Amino acid sequence: MIGAAIAGFIFARNRRLVEIFPKGWRELWNEWEIRGLVLISLSFQIVLMVLGNRRKYVTGNWISIILWLAYSSANTMVTASLGIISNEGDKNDDPSNRKDMILAFWASFLILHLGGTHTITAYSLEDNELWLRNAFTPLLQLLLAIYIILKSWMNTPLNFLAIPLFIVGIVKNGERLWVQRSASIERFQASMLPHPDPGPSYTKFMDEYLSKTAEGYNVSIEAVVEDSSKVLRYSPRAVPNDIVPDGAILRDGIYFFNIFKKLFANQILSFQDVKISQSFFHDNDMNSEKAFKMIEVELGLMYDILYTKTALSYTWLANFLRLVSLSFIIFAFVAFMLIDKHAYVVVDLNITYFLLVGAIALEIYEILVILPSDQMMLWLSNHNNSLVDFAYKAISHLQYCLQWSSLIACKKRWSNTMGSYNLISFCIKDKPTKCVEIQKFLFIHELLEKHRYQYFGVVSEDLKSLIFEQVMKKSSDALNIRVSKQLCAQRGDQILKDMGCFEDIGWSVEVEFDQSILLWHIATDLCYSNDLNKDANMVENRNCKSSKSIADYMLYLLVMRPFMLPNGIGLIRFQDTCAEAKEFFQERRHILKERGRACDALLQVNTDVAPSEVKGDKCKSVLFDACRLAQYIIKLQWPNERKWEMVSYVWVEMLSHAASQCQWLNHAKLLTQGGELLTHVWLLMAHLSITEQFQISQGHARVKVVVEQ
Repeated sequence: MIGAAIAGFIFARNRRLVEIFPKGWRELWNEWEIRGLVLISLSFQIVLMVLGNRRKYVTGNWISIILWLAYSSANTMVTASLGIISNEGDKNDDPSNRKDMILAFWASFLILHLGGTHTITAYSLEDNELWLRNAFTPLLQLLLAIYIILKSWMNTPLNFLAIPLFIVGIVKNGERLWVQRSASIERFQASMLPHPDPGPSYTKFMDEYLSKTAEGYNVSIEAVVEDSSKVLRYSPRAVPNDIVPDGAILRDGIYFFNIFKKLFANQILSFQDVKISQSFFHDNDMNSEKAFKMIEVELGLMYDILYTKTALSYTWLANFLRLVSLSFIIFAFVAFMLIDKHAYVVVDLNITYFLLVGAIALEIYEILVILPSDQMMLWLSNHNNSLVDFAYKAISHLQYCLQWSSLIACKKRWSNTMGSYNLISFCIKDKPTKCVEIQKFLFIHELLEKHRYQYFGVVSEDLKSLIFEQVMKKSSDALNIRVSKQLCAQRGDQILKDMGCFEDIGWSVEVEFDQSILLWHIATDLCYSNDLNKDANMVENRNCKSSKSIADYMLYLLVMRPFMLPNGIGLIRFQDTCAEAKEFFQERRHILKERGRACDALLQVNTDVAPSEVKGDKCKSVLFDACRLAQYIIKLQWPNERKWEMVSYVWVEMLSHAASQCQWLNHAKLLTQGGELLTHVWLLMAHLSITEQFQISQGHARVKVVVEQ
């Protein structure tokens, strides 16, 4: 839509609206119109190249907005520019006009820009689905560019220099369309299909069986038992070159990526797939740091395949085309410097130099992005010689310099952050708001108010360790699909049963999932505040901090990412709970000026009578039900460590349940927003056989004919 708006404004110059401007202004506009457009087109390509893959690890909205503007407008700029160049040529009947020649030369750059950049081929998954429709735009613009070049053809050096650039543009457009087509759901699913397997020959078996029977033998059938220990094992070879850090993690991550990328194609894993992964995690002294790094590698590769040209980057053909493209552009640059240019306008010459230098810079930047990639590091780790060692040191030094100057994206594979949202802070408004009346006038107050109370924090190693330990523990029981489905369905009930609390507070995890999240979020917050008021050291243990982190994160998902949770009325419950909490705090505003006192006031409410009996079911608030839950937990005669152990285990089960229920499409979409902890937990669970996406079959039923005399 934004592209259409820009195009409409550009072509409006001949309309009556433009006539209101003075003649001098109109002449200036006509003189600089196409110049400005080609420079803006180049600027968009630079923005897309530099920022394209940074959204993989940046959570801020600013980068998404900038990329959306550049991505949405880039093709429109090319279309508008080529249309204006064609129009200028049609108005000028003199084929020897020098301006037409240089404009035709610029047309080849515009085709180059139309091919996009290495770091972003799709802003969203929907762009990949529209690859066929997107193919028509480059095709039409290519034909228009050919028309422009042929119309201005005078056998001058400048005409011939447009040819290599035009060829590079065709290559770039072909790459982009191929990548978008490959990343579309239909083609991506097709690429995951195994080779057709007819299985053991039934007719040959029956021929042998009937033949022996006809000969008078006593024939029986016996199953052939395969040694599953040989089949269901992944035995990685040693990494030859240990100069590359995390070489073994890259090796294992890329190996398992080729298995578990099926999940992003909405396909079912085989029994062998999950058992190979499960045995690898249990038999190789895996810890949380290694496990989550391996998951990072896999999700980083998934992002590259869905949203960039990486799928093409590591083939011999792609490397050859990259070398040819860079050579052609450098050749055009050198040749342009040498040809006679006295007949051209100086401003147009300078713009042409900008376009040439910009094209070379984009090609070099693409190489700089590829060099420190995970695939390149894995290749270096698989070769052990002095040349490889020198190459790694050179790449590392170059990467350090470029990252220090912010010219290239850092090597982070995701943001390593988790969103947080706190209901009590939101209700007592402990963050001052500026310009409230202006916000209300613009109808953005509620939107900004909701976003004001979200914040992002680093995912701690303690939290990763807690999640990993619990998932590993459950994985030992995941022996078949039935048990795996049961593990995915658990959301705190099993922990409460194991710790003897289910009879008293089991109701809190048997209600709808969004209701459980709100109940346990408020209860955890109240328990945390209660311990903090007693002794600050009481909240320093791992389970306490992790419980608070997951509690705030799960509410963040419910409020800001509801599509990642099972269907429900979570937002209705949230707003009703907030309304009741605000009313409660408003009545006590003279004493509730800080969060700690607000929590104390809630804990002092007598909840002997169930709130549902008083309020009915029209209001969906869970505020005082959560107070009942918190009061029960606080009154437990348990050591502090055991209390928070129970709370943290309940939260890990809820987190795991949410991860298993989230659709793969939503996991894939959020890879472009810095990544989501829930996605990492989902993929980790799949590696450990805690998933509903694998089949029961264990392979062919191998049998043989047994002949008895």
